[in-house]
Amino acid sequence: MTATWEPVGTTDPVLSVRQVLALERVLAGDPEVVAGTAHLDRPVRWVHVAEAPDVGVMLSGGEMVLTTGVLLAGDEHKQAEYIQSLYRAEAAAVVLGLGRAFPAPPDAMRRAADRCGLPLVVLHRPFPFAELTEEVQSRLVRRKFAAVSLSESVRTALTGLITADAPLQRLLDEVAVHSACPVVVTNLAHRVLATAGERSAVDDVLRDWERIARQAGGAEGDGWIRAELAGRGERWGRLMLCGYRGDAVTGRLLADRGAEALVLHRMLGGGSAHTWEEQSAQSLLTDLVSGVVPARQLLPRARAAGLPVNRRTFVPLVVRDRDPARLERTLRLLGLPGLVAELTEHVTAVLLSLARDQDADALAAHFATRLRGEAPPDAAVVAAAGPCAAWDDVPAGLREAQHVADAVADTTTGLDLPAVVRLRDVHLRGLIRLLRDDPHVQSFAERELDGLLRADGTGAGQDLLDVLRTYLATGRNKSRTAQLHHVSRPALYRRLEAIQTRLGVDLDDFEQAASVHIALLAHDAQQQ
Repeated sequence: MTATWEPVGTTDPVLSVRQVLALERVLAGDPEVVAGTAHLDRPVRWVHVAEAPDVGVMLSGGEMVLTTGVLLAGDEHKQAEYIQSLYRAEAAAVVLGLGRAFPAPPDAMRRAADRCGLPLVVLHRPFPFAELTEEVQSRLVRRKFAAVSLSESVRTALTGLITADAPLQRLLDEVAVHSACPVVVTNLAHRVLATAGERSAVDDVLRDWERIARQAGGAEGDGWIRAELAGRGERWGRLMLCGYRGDAVTGRLLADRGAEALVLHRMLGGGSAHTWEEQSAQSLLTDLVSGVVPARQLLPRARAAGLPVNRRTFVPLVVRDRDPARLERTLRLLGLPGLVAELTEHVTAVLLSLARDQDADALAAHFATRLRGEAPPDAAVVAAAGPCAAWDDVPAGLREAQHVADAVADTTTGLDLPAVVRLRDVHLRGLIRLLRDDPHVQSFAERELDGLLRADGTGAGQDLLDVLRTYLATGRNKSRTAQLHHVSRPALYRRLEAIQTRLGVDLDDFEQAASVHIALLAHDAQQQ
């Protein structure tokens, strides 16, 4: 569900004094501001025509009062008191029509208005107050209706997305469409959890995020509008409109509606099993691995997410572990700064950020040893690329680590793996993984294993393929193969003979056995 963005500046339910004075009907009266010129941005909530000297007691604040001053003429004390009473009632401005009681702006009223900071406007030409009242009131009513309409439009769109179990990003995209500016969600430590809006504009915000974060607790201004994220008595983050170009009231409305939706989204589970922090890390690391977005463009996001990036060494790791939360716990326990994100089921990327004087290889090994020590036997495989001194090298490093992790996936039988597995440790298996999508390699595997892959209706081919896989993985160790398949040696010999017959090879011949082994590795790589 999408919503149409309404041009900024049209949904503010109030007009400023400056905007009223710019109306065509008002300009016909030749208005002149004779006092309080620094306060022309005060909001006008209503227009009130009144001649009574004590009109202030009838006001509730925000009114623009229109008067001819007929009951004030000749009494400077009453004139000053009239202005002061309007100021105490928090009137927006007073408009005095010249001609009937005053041929020129009265000094007493002008001085009092200057002291109070209340805009005093005089009209030099005769002007029907009814026309001004009608014009302003109709505009205010239309603006209030537009504000209510926008509020309901945004609420309906966001509620529809929540009902459809949409992810956090989709909700933020919707807010960004309405606000036409970057939208940022942070936790209480000012770390960026999610963003939305035009990519270049978001990147500009994130590049300066350290300064923005330091000022995040200060007063709003220049289009920076915050809305707190809180629920059940606990505050846990904030939503920010960054550089909103419309009026403050509309911006506040959009921010509040967005915050309400995000709180509800989080309370209902958010359409994801991951926390917003986890989703933020996942988005960043996935973009790094894919290479679709240049690494340099992702640096502001990494910095805003709390990852140290200045003068650091980055260690890309990919871990196969059925408990990704264990990785976060281990990092915290060891005090290692980094990002953790699940790329696919049971495959998690870890990007360590270390000081230049730290031993990257030793710390990676320490992390892997600690992680595997807390996991069940063979539950965690830690693959790594070499340390990256430059941020631009991180994507290639993550892809290399992922390749290494894939190369040892489900094929660890017979492999003596170190705590941290690197490209040099996966040998031929790693090369086959890289070439598995090559049509020539696929054709080679099909041709070499055709006798076992061809369906015979009995499933014997698959059983023999499993025996062949174990036999080659154990270095053609017949005793170990028989033990792993729980069969006798004579039974294993019969199966090996059947394999050789079906394939037309002699497994005792090194070159033929190597050819079959390569084909089997390629076949298995294509199945994963």
